[in-house]
Amino acid sequence: MDLRGRAPITCGFTRPIGFTEEAQSQDRRNTHYAEPAPAPSRSRLDRLKLALIGAGVRRPRPLAALATLAALALAAPGTASAATNPGYNLTAHQAIEIARTDPKVLVEQAKWGHLTPSATTKDTTWQVGFYTGDRELVLVVVDDATGAITESWTGYQVAWQMARGYPGAFGRKINAPYVWLPLCALFACGLWDWRRWRRLAHLDLAMLLAFGVSHYFFNRADIGVSVPLVYPVLVYLLARMAWIGFRGRGEGLRPSLPTGWLALGVIFLLSFRIGLDVTDSNVIDVGYSGVIGADRAIHGKPMYGEGAFPADNASGDTYGPANYYAYVPFELAWPWSGTWDDLPAAHAAAIAFDLMAVAGLFLLGRRIRPGPAGARLGVILAYAWAAYPYTAFALESNSNDTLVAVLVIGALLLITSPAARGAMAALAALTKFAPLALAPLLAVGVRDESPAEPGSPAWRRFVSVDWRAIGIFTAALAVVGALLLVGPAIDPGLGTFWQRTITYQANRSSPFSIWGQTNLGWLHTTVEVLTVALALAVAFVPRRRDLRQVAALAATVLIATELCADHWFYLYIPWFFPLVAVALAAEPGRVAQRATEDELVREAGAPVGAAAAA
Repeated sequence: MDLRGRAPITCGFTRPIGFTEEAQSQDRRNTHYAEPAPAPSRSRLDRLKLALIGAGVRRPRPLAALATLAALALAAPGTASAATNPGYNLTAHQAIEIARTDPKVLVEQAKWGHLTPSATTKDTTWQVGFYTGDRELVLVVVDDATGAITESWTGYQVAWQMARGYPGAFGRKINAPYVWLPLCALFACGLWDWRRWRRLAHLDLAMLLAFGVSHYFFNRADIGVSVPLVYPVLVYLLARMAWIGFRGRGEGLRPSLPTGWLALGVIFLLSFRIGLDVTDSNVIDVGYSGVIGADRAIHGKPMYGEGAFPADNASGDTYGPANYYAYVPFELAWPWSGTWDDLPAAHAAAIAFDLMAVAGLFLLGRRIRPGPAGARLGVILAYAWAAYPYTAFALESNSNDTLVAVLVIGALLLITSPAARGAMAALAALTKFAPLALAPLLAVGVRDESPAEPGSPAWRRFVSVDWRAIGIFTAALAVVGALLLVGPAIDPGLGTFWQRTITYQANRSSPFSIWGQTNLGWLHTTVEVLTVALALAVAFVPRRRDLRQVAALAATVLIATELCADHWFYLYIPWFFPLVAVALAAEPGRVAQRATEDELVREAGAPVGAAAAA
């Protein structure tokens, strides 16, 4: 399938003005095709007659048809410009009269009284909105060629295209059951311990796949069900990561499959994902924003400001500058055409980010454990990423969310260097701003033991950290952050940058969270306060922690941050998924060593007991 020539689909933290129905709603109010006053009163039968004429249905009695056309002409607005649109079969008034017959319009009209209609053209359709005051209650889409009503929407779905369940709008074929379900099976079966299947880690795998229940209802345009179903899964994962992070306990994943088979699985899955991206994927507004921002950076134009981005992605400047700079190499290789076409630079960037995440996880496994055990752990982590449906979902949507995961993985790889992890934290925070919540945790990093003197008061041991390392981390964070902000500071200025990014995201509302669908302001504030407290507390607690615990604590903080978000989407799962994978797969100490020895002996073909006897 090919989306060229179709209306773009919007998602993520950006809702481009002009291509979201929210913006088009205002366009319909301002257009000269709007009815200046309520139409003359007529019966429902009369409206149905007009609808039949608009649909091209011929009546068997010519006189009746002529009479109906005459009535339509008399009821039309006085000027020709208000009634016709060159190149379209229907007039605005005919489209409005057809739209009036939709049951949803009749229901809302019975509830609210007279609704003011307004119509605009879009591609080969008429978009007819019905208002009470400034509020659009119903949107009806009328096909210009046939006069048939093809869509009608109320509630959240009037303003949000992504709430309408358009097939393939995000990820295209990845949503097909014959693709999605095999990926789920490969993910679970490849990481399953078939000798001991009653393990908590297996429930963790099931919960990581449980987002699919919510996703099913999202694809059916039922966000009243899909949105609440996300939160039990997020809360469960937060609790599990907090347990591992603070307690450092729990058996991890122990896949029964040999390392060689898992490695072959990684190669097959990566080939499949890349092939699907090249042949059957679309670039949503998030990837489009990266390409536009990179193009502006290359040509020395400001990346932020009103009118900086084209009308079909006018709010695409809502991300940090690191996001746009990351797309520069791909934009240089495949320059932007100036339109929302196939965007090969966005495809190349998404594929590169995906491969970097797999490579980073493999290297992280080798860093956590030495020798063959580290190689096996690295392959397990790489397989988990390659088989997980939601990392594939991000790739097939060609979004920038995998870049966040890459930078977080990089911070863990460089955990022993305060300056390096500070630089990675700055890059992540100025790509999408949520990773800034990890700064206190990464500032301290791994803690082998408390530097406080033995016998010192408990409070001193509690807050005792390596302040020199924290200073180096902070300096690196500030320097790299300042370098990234030089361009925006010069043009158009930090004030505009702040307004176009932080202010925009903080002030917008969205039905894609329980906070946007309910009146739970007090609970929202409570969760936000607890999240800030958690982000600060993990800098000091626990006093001893290894890299696995740091990953678990980082996942805890990111999941808590997502719980606070006014807008949540499935593309945000890859932000914390690699951290969860590390926390589940990298078992601590002697447990991991014993488990790995048994696995390696089994792969060599010797009985497990032989290793113990040796």
